Amino acid sequence: MSTWKPSGPAEWERDPKRVGESLDRVTASIGGPKASTLSAVFSGWEELVGPEIASHARPRSLRGGVLVVEVDEPAWAAQLGFLAAQLLTKLQAEAGTEELTEIRFRVVGAGDAKGRRGSR
Repeated sequence: MSTWKPSGPAEWERDPKRVGESLDRVTASIGGPKASTLSAVFSGWEELVGPEIASHARPRSLRGGVLVVEVDEPAWAAQLGFLAAQLLTKLQAEAGTEELTEIRFRVVGAGDAKGRRGSR
């Protein structure tokens, strides 16, 4: 009976890869942003925009460089629209990339937005 041997370099002979690199390959294969960009935007949202804005707005999606942010009131959409260029610059700096090119704001009902955050 023959012994099985892996084809190519053995698993233990290859250099370990960072998780972020693997995630970047996966997201790139489906046309998405880098893992570091996703992390900076979605995980660091409250720190980036502050607790007041974060209590009324949250990132919903990031595709093709466009970040869609849900807000709970039309007034917040208007106010954040005026701040969009500043927010974009701050997000780009935090993510370390200009992969983000635009921010769009979408109003959702106050109950809907809070329900999605799990704070009814």
